[in-house]
Amino acid sequence: MSDESSAAIRDTRKDWVVEHRDMYLNSGGAEGHIMDVTPVGGRSFATHCLVKYTGRKSGKIFITPLCYADIGGEVVICASKGGADHHPAWYLNIREQDQVEFQIATQAFRGTWREPEGAEREKVWNFMVDCHPFYADYAKATDRVIPLVMMKAVEAIPVFKAEDATGLRQF
Repeated sequence: MSDESSAAIRDTRKDWVVEHRDMYLNSGGAEGHIMDVTPVGGRSFATHCLVKYTGRKSGKIFITPLCYADIGGEVVICASKGGADHHPAWYLNIREQDQVEFQIATQAFRGTWREPEGAEREKVWNFMVDCHPFYADYAKATDRVIPLVMMKAVEAIPVFKAEDATGLRQF
């Protein structure tokens, strides 16, 4: 998949992503955690989290909804960008931070993050593809290795609010 076709997918889904984020934030996490993503090759009971991060260039705070899975007590997210040939901005921004903030349903956390490597990465990747089958298609569409980010909660924090974000996600 080229960056152009990835952009077309993002453009088609842009309104859905914004609506999903707003629903999640406006409900305090009561809605938006579980979503039906069968139209894009996912499951009907797919799990989503919110990730809050600071833009490495803008200094603005962004909140992005992402599919996730839990493996071994760590929350895993995938920097797929729909199979684009370059990494998503949220991933590049998280790489510049020592900690990460994430929300799952009605609970938010500050935590650590890491990227699995070697055999562990392969195990986690296979698990993510099992949970969210479209990741396999995204991986076939690009030459880059799609990064995985594993987050571990360290402390509970207040749930995210729309006004926490000083920037809007760029598509």
